[in-house]
Amino acid sequence: MAKINLCVIFGGASSEHEVSLLSAASVLRNIDPDKYEVHKLAISKEGGWYYYDGDAEGLSNLNDPAQWNFDRACISPDRTQKTILRFGAEGLKTYPVDVVFPVLHGKNGEDGTVQGLLELAGIPYVGSGVIGSAACMDKCIAKALFERAGIAQAAWVEMKKGEKKIDEVEEKLGYPCFVKPANAGSSVGITKAHNRSELEEGIALAFLHDEKLLVEEMMTGTEVESSVMGNLDPVCAPVVGEIAPAAEFYDYDAKYNNAASVLTIPAKLQPEIVEKLRENAVKAYRACECRGLSRVDFFVEKETGKVFLNEINTMPGFTSISMYAKLWEASGVSYSELIDRLIALALDNR
Repeated sequence: MAKINLCVIFGGASSEHEVSLLSAASVLRNIDPDKYEVHKLAISKEGGWYYYDGDAEGLSNLNDPAQWNFDRACISPDRTQKTILRFGAEGLKTYPVDVVFPVLHGKNGEDGTVQGLLELAGIPYVGSGVIGSAACMDKCIAKALFERAGIAQAAWVEMKKGEKKIDEVEEKLGYPCFVKPANAGSSVGITKAHNRSELEEGIALAFLHDEKLLVEEMMTGTEVESSVMGNLDPVCAPVVGEIAPAAEFYDYDAKYNNAASVLTIPAKLQPEIVEKLRENAVKAYRACECRGLSRVDFFVEKETGKVFLNEINTMPGFTSISMYAKLWEASGVSYSELIDRLIALALDNR
């Protein structure tokens, strides 16, 4: 059987560039070379596209700008071609592409932008389409969709630059509350405010990352993550995971740099709570028109057992400590098999 021509894209002009490199390294280590002819496109922090001909281990060197001495490359937008264009010293080279795995997190990758390019090029790709990716990237739009679907979640206030809503936040949410950029993932730019002064500081910080932000009431309880996979008939992994952050909350540093954060798989929850959580995960996935995969995060109140939806990540982390693949592995699906299934879903969704 002929190999599938797979293009893996990673890096990106995003605050989550380094996380993407870690995720891509894990993905590349687990791709079956007997099934796929793999081409790798690296996007620099500045947004330059390159043909990466190194291995998974070499991705750690890309944090050094001096190491970006590769040929320039890009996906051709010509949908009659479905090719990678590589611009080297020997001239133009082209490589056929059957499917793309965009291992990109955050802006300019997980937000519908790269998905739009791939739609234009007519190339199938892993993950949600333009609408689902963009909707889930914008926390305020996602919140509105969750609300319309009748899914319980924390109270929230949307704020755009120039708007004065501190009084509304204090009246509707109180303290403590969380301030989040509307369009940033991996808890980038998120702060916890205990008073008006900290709220003002958090708002100023969040606006450095985005022109719109979300202020959300603090939820107390257990942080739980679930893994959903599928297109029109999505399923949530039977096993869900629990997070005990080393920091005050599960911020960027706790997710990727602090080994003291504890992930418990399976989560220590009653079966009926797990079922409710899994049901809401699929409900939220459908409400946002997700495809392929997503990690859906929740809070579970310890006293009542009530389940509250937090957010959806349409391209969750695939690092060695990331929950998405771990939950499927605990449910009987190996990392390599998971990649096979995600690629099959991408090809099925063309």
